[in-house]
Amino acid sequence: MTELHKNYIGGEWVGGEAVPNINPSNTNEVIGEFARATRDDAIRAIDAAAEAFKSWQHSGIQQRHDILKGTGDEILRRKEEIGRLLSREEGKTLAEGIGETVRAAQIFLFFAGEALRLSGEVVPSVRPGIDVQITREPVGVVGLITPWNFPIAIPAWKIAPAICYGNTVVIKPADLVPACTWTIVDILVRNGLPAGVINLVMGKGSVVGQAILESPKVNALSFTGSVGTGKKVAEASIAVMRKFQLEMGGKNPTVVLDDADLKVAVESTANSAFFSTGQRCTASSRLIVTEGIHDRFVEALTARIKELVVDDAVKAGTHIGPVVDQSQLDQDERYIKIAREEGGKLAFGGERLNRENPGFYLQPALFTETTRDMTINKEEVFGPVASVIRAKNYEEALEIANDTPFGLSAGIVTTSLKYASHFRRNSQAGMVMVNLPTAGVDYHVPFGGRKGSSYGPREQGRYAAEFFTTVKTAYTQP
Repeated sequence: MTELHKNYIGGEWVGGEAVPNINPSNTNEVIGEFARATRDDAIRAIDAAAEAFKSWQHSGIQQRHDILKGTGDEILRRKEEIGRLLSREEGKTLAEGIGETVRAAQIFLFFAGEALRLSGEVVPSVRPGIDVQITREPVGVVGLITPWNFPIAIPAWKIAPAICYGNTVVIKPADLVPACTWTIVDILVRNGLPAGVINLVMGKGSVVGQAILESPKVNALSFTGSVGTGKKVAEASIAVMRKFQLEMGGKNPTVVLDDADLKVAVESTANSAFFSTGQRCTASSRLIVTEGIHDRFVEALTARIKELVVDDAVKAGTHIGPVVDQSQLDQDERYIKIAREEGGKLAFGGERLNRENPGFYLQPALFTETTRDMTINKEEVFGPVASVIRAKNYEEALEIANDTPFGLSAGIVTTSLKYASHFRRNSQAGMVMVNLPTAGVDYHVPFGGRKGSSYGPREQGRYAAEFFTTVKTAYTQP
């Protein structure tokens, strides 16, 4: 029998209803059985975190550093093993799975260093003889709700700073991809994290996630997922006056100007739109191309897409793995159908594919002759589907790029310093890429967007302190 991977609550591994973790590259393969937590389990996890916080908030910075460093080092040592696990449970190619695993390790190592760099300020008061100290303190119990598309990186960039700054954690990973988060928790525990500091409750959002949302004992909540669920997180958090952080959708543009290097334009947009099966919130699905290069760009990008191999995520030579599950595949196909009905020209792809093993394989789809008001250019597809919008010039391209309720990432391909600089200043996105894919960011700098894409302090890097700590100002008269 397959081993049951249990939830972790208050320092103990706790069983529950067994749920199979299915490989999207081969739906006949069960990766493992994972316990599904109940509402009562979630409440016990929150209580355990609240009790552990009483002592953990006063833990030494060397202890936090050693635990985080040990965790990062172990993830790095096991990158091939964990990367393969990630690719099997989510569908990223093996190279992408290993790359994401390395990034998770780097995040833990970064925050190990940050634990030793905790600092504050001592400033004079305007009143003579009084000292003022400004310090950062942990928020308390932090609830973390993570998505399925980055099964190890996103849990890492939420867990590591939470622990670094002295908080305790209740984490609910996406029901589709529990294995990577389970692995992180197992590594943390074996590297000396005290009981109750981290609590893992796997299961349904409607059960486990809802219990976390409703609990007044959860002092802060960090969520990455859909816009609809993000709004529910906000409403529930406001009701109990807790701190919250949201990372949600994107409808990211890449502008390609007449003066662009065609090879750079093709490679950056192919990467942005189709790699990781297009299942990235930073993926560029709107390709806004000016008149002078439009036809050459479409021809060259279509040729490049035809070269991309769609197959089993861990198979050598695969460029694009499967869609994560049947529900997501149905959504992708629905948007392809709508785009055709609204007048978009399907230049290539969009067909279901059969491979050696049964899986959720979809040929990358490229639409041309689309307009900004089409559904395909307004709503997030979250699959290997991109559309080309023709623009008269740079000014119109910029206007179209900003014509969206989202604002996560945006890119431009140009050899003009003038246009690159203007785009950086005027793009209404939290992250801007020049001659680079819109997807792919460093672990030591802030991540986040504007408008409907993000709410609250940025994630990652030193900016993570803004969410995971609270500022205290203390006055002393000697």
